[in-house]
Amino acid sequence: MWIDRTAWLATVDGRALQLTYLEFEVLDFFVHHPGQAHSRQALLSSVWGHQADDETSPDVRTVDVLVTRLRRKLGPEHRYRIETVRRVGYRYRPLDPAVAS
Repeated sequence: MWIDRTAWLATVDGRALQLTYLEFEVLDFFVHHPGQAHSRQALLSSVWGHQADDETSPDVRTVDVLVTRLRRKLGPEHRYRIETVRRVGYRYRPLDPAVAS
């Protein structure tokens, strides 16, 4: 997985991913915080910029839909790298486990 914010490009196995703005932002957030579990609300706050008490904030299930689309775009060989942490949210699992420690 390689992310270049200046070129606004994300690749996996040398293949450029066709991501929406928010998909790119979420993937970038995950890659820069490997091994950490993030709640849906924390992702809404960190990536979307919405606070828990913000009435204009999207539903937390919006994160689930975006992660599902992101996993699909990563493909079957890499979709497992975004793990579901039951009753918490999501965690990014890098190929090299030493990166997450």
